[in-house]
Amino acid sequence: MDTYRTFIAIELPSNIRQAIKEHIDQLRAVFPGVRASWTREDNLHLTLKFLGNVPVERIPALSNAVTEAAHEIKPFDLAICDCGIFPPHGRPKVLWIGCADVPPASHSRDAESTGFQPASSTSPLPLALSSVHAALEDRCAAAGFAREPRSFHPHLTIARLRESKGSRALAEHHKQLGFAAQTFTVSELVVFRSELSSKGSKHTALARHELG
Repeated sequence: MDTYRTFIAIELPSNIRQAIKEHIDQLRAVFPGVRASWTREDNLHLTLKFLGNVPVERIPALSNAVTEAAHEIKPFDLAICDCGIFPPHGRPKVLWIGCADVPPASHSRDAESTGFQPASSTSPLPLALSSVHAALEDRCAAAGFAREPRSFHPHLTIARLRESKGSRALAEHHKQLGFAAQTFTVSELVVFRSELSSKGSKHTALARHELG
C-alpha cells in the first residue's frame, strides 16, 4: 500500500524565510564545529498537524477535512518572533523560533514596541493558531484521522543538535541573538508531503486551502 508522509502547515512568505536563513547563517558562522541538522530555507513551515504515513487513497478525504476546517477560520495576522530551545532545561536538542498573536491595530516589526507574547512550552497558545489547530483536529478526527497525542506547541524548528559538544553555547547564543518580530497574514492552510532521503527531507505541497 502506497503512503505519503503527510503534515498540515502554514507556509511562510519568502521575506520571513530569508530572515530566518540569515539567523541560521549567523549561528553556523559562529559555531561551525557543532554537529546539527539545520532546516533548509525552503522547508521552513509552521506545522499545525503531523499525520505520519497516510495511504494515498486517503489523501482526498484528508484534503476535504482541511477544506472544512479552513472555511471555519478567517484570515488572520501572525507574528514570527523570539528564540527558544527544547527542552528548556538540560542538554538542548532543538533550536526554534516562535510565533505570537498580533496585537490589535499593531503591524510594527519591533517586538519590544508591540508587546508580542511568543508561544512556548510554558506560555499560552496564540488564540488564532489555537482556533485553527482545534478546527483541524475536529475535522480530521471526523474523517477518521487520529488526533495528535501531544500538546500543541507551535514553533519553527531551525536546528536539531546531534551531540552535546558546543550545544549549550550555541543555544545560548541563539537566544541572545533573538529574532525581531515580523508579521504576515495567514490566508491558507497547506497539506504537505515529506519525502526523506540521504540529502534531507523534501516537502511538496499536495493541496492548498484558503481560509474563510
